[in-house]
Amino acid sequence: MTHPYAIQRWDADAAANAASHWDDNDRAALVALMRLKPKNAEWSELTERVLDRGSAYALWNDDHPRDLFGNEDGDDALLEEAVRDVADWKQAPFYLHTFMDQSYPDQLRSVRQMPPLVFIRGKQVDSEIGVCVVGSRKVSDAGIRFARAITDHLVTNSISVIAGLAEGVDTVAHETALEAGGRTVAVLGNGLNKTYPQSNRALQAEIADRGMLLTHFLPEYAPTRWSFPARNAIMSAYAAATVIVEAGERSGTRIQAREAVAHGRPVILNSSVVLSTAWGRELLDAPGVYVAASADEAIEHVRTILGHRAKIADWLDPDE
Repeated sequence: MTHPYAIQRWDADAAANAASHWDDNDRAALVALMRLKPKNAEWSELTERVLDRGSAYALWNDDHPRDLFGNEDGDDALLEEAVRDVADWKQAPFYLHTFMDQSYPDQLRSVRQMPPLVFIRGKQVDSEIGVCVVGSRKVSDAGIRFARAITDHLVTNSISVIAGLAEGVDTVAHETALEAGGRTVAVLGNGLNKTYPQSNRALQAEIADRGMLLTHFLPEYAPTRWSFPARNAIMSAYAAATVIVEAGERSGTRIQAREAVAHGRPVILNSSVVLSTAWGRELLDAPGVYVAASADEAIEHVRTILGHRAKIADWLDPDE
């Protein structure tokens, strides 16, 4: 089992040769391949196939799309559309980063099910250190106080606040970070040409202006029932740790917690989550899971986690 603080590395040497030949034809072919099978479950497999082949364009031309996804009509038209889109996106207010581009976030290279591409709007920060503050859409007054205290601590210590732009805890975390003059990152369960929830339209725009929007969905993708669990996986991967402020038995936040554990990312559970949910209690035996009875205790756990992470990073890169 992966140690909770393990920092896995992108094998740059293994990908360097392929990346040196990577161009807009490959980017367009990758987009077209994603549209052939527009559900997240197959996208990590697509990443592996493209990496093995060394070129998304070669994979497309060698009829691998039919081997991988089954017969599809309109393949040529789909590729032509993707070529136009990749060209148009260069003028859009966001940026495309494929997993073969150096600009692709390192945090996502280090986990299983690496997405083939991401879109970013706002300012990207290299090697960003951030902590997720997430939880229920219907948050109690106690949960609001807990989330605000954690967020204020993160901002004070120049740690990015990451959340999923959902109503409730996520909104509290984003708004508190902005009010305190800190950096916040919203990981979306839809494409950048869509807004969800509508109640957070202004907040999404403000984060795009002052922080960063991140999504692994193509711009036209609307939110679906399966896109939010997929969003949670990306969010847990991007963050150094996840703090779960409040969550019920059926809350989608439980997926975030499980994915974080699978990614080797520490999880801090409010004790109320452990007391009120079976999944919270089940996670207690997982490596890297902490319980906090108060915001102050959660903050101490954050300090411990980031301190361990920094020591391991120094050990891996003694010259940096």
